[in-house]
Amino acid sequence: MPVTVENFREIALGFPQTFEGAHMGHPDFRIRGGKIFATLWPKEGWGMVILTPDQQEGMVTDAPAVFVPVKGGWGLRGCTHVVLKKAGKKAVAVALAVAWRNAAPRKVVEQAERA
Repeated sequence: MPVTVENFREIALGFPQTFEGAHMGHPDFRIRGGKIFATLWPKEGWGMVILTPDQQEGMVTDAPAVFVPVKGGWGLRGCTHVVLKKAGKKAVAVALAVAWRNAAPRKVVEQAERA
């Protein structure tokens, strides 16, 4: 079953101290302090997660139909499109968790791991 925009949103907002904002006309998901870890393009059916280049390489290798590097410099830095209609909830949850951990302050990650 493909992931919907609402599934992506629910998973993203399920991480501690996360809230929805917007930039460039698209919903985004931020950790306390405002650091973005994911974005949605609802009309296009895409999500985007901010990974490291190594994390991106692993996800693209494991699921090339689901994870696609963003074009240009952003993609070279790890920004990765998620093709929602081809993605499963588990893959999206893993990608969002990795992106959230990358953006979250260390103390928040440690608190979440203890919970």
